Amino acid sequence: MSESSSRRDGVRDGLKLTSLDSPLFDGAGASKGELLDYVEAVGERLVLRLRDRPLSVVRVRPGQEPFMQKNLPKYTPEWVHRVTMWAQSSKREVSYALCDDVRTLLWFGNQRAVEYHVTLLLAENLADYSGGPTHLVLDIDPAPDRPFRQAVEAAELVRRALADDGLAGAVKTSGSKGVHIFVPVEPGVGIEDAAAATRAVAARAERLDPALATTAFIREDRGGKVFLDSTRAGGATVVAAYSPRVRPGATVSFPVSWADLPDIDPRDFTIRTAARELGDRDPWTEYMPAPQSLPADLIAEGHTIPVARVQAMHEGKRRARARRDL
Repeated sequence: MSESSSRRDGVRDGLKLTSLDSPLFDGAGASKGELLDYVEAVGERLVLRLRDRPLSVVRVRPGQEPFMQKNLPKYTPEWVHRVTMWAQSSKREVSYALCDDVRTLLWFGNQRAVEYHVTLLLAENLADYSGGPTHLVLDIDPAPDRPFRQAVEAAELVRRALADDGLAGAVKTSGSKGVHIFVPVEPGVGIEDAAAATRAVAARAERLDPALATTAFIREDRGGKVFLDSTRAGGATVVAAYSPRVRPGATVSFPVSWADLPDIDPRDFTIRTAARELGDRDPWTEYMPAPQSLPADLIAEGHTIPVARVQAMHEGKRRARARRDL
């Protein structure tokens, strides 16, 4: 066994770590031990994004497909913080983890939790939707087989649309083929208003270059354009900054500056390279603007735009009826 593998074995932060030399997942090019090394190295920076927010994780067990886990398993240690909420979709109570410390992060890593997804509302506001989101999020999703440059150009459209209304956001790679733009908002913005503002930003960005970007939720309607996804609102989740992804090479969702965005390759940020790239910095904090108030005109426009998922559902039913009637 190598010196690095030996160093990873045994007990860390009071936790017994197991199977550290096993492959993380097919195509990861890394071991479970390297995942744990990474989450420990970025621990406080990742926990800062997870703290006080209901957590969903993507786990990968050997020989199985990746799966998303929301409800904590019965064997979860008592010291893991949690919040129990009613899940309307599954009609049951779900016990979500609150990853408030590095020890909890290491426990999840030892359970082969690779991805860490959180809500845009804090737990105290999500149970009864009594508070608003801390950020608006635009998910920039390039067309299949198109270069990352397409996502960069579309992200710049969103940046321009925000700037036209006096707003600013921070950008990170999604850890896959796109980018996420986070716009911090002042407390007091209602969920529906925040969702409306997100739709309006996407629509304004689309109008800047409709040949490049689209807000079409139905995939077959996108015509090879970049999808500006404005549906990360309400109780939706988004992968956290610094989270690994179940993607080839075990990539990481990594914060970048707007100036550097055109020159990066998102595949370069992996659990083997990202901690070294970061050093002692926390660029997600450095790049994030202060919370901002949302202009009334942005919210008003957004309320005139149909909710994408609802509109897509009705359109799907309409098309199905049309096919049956042929």
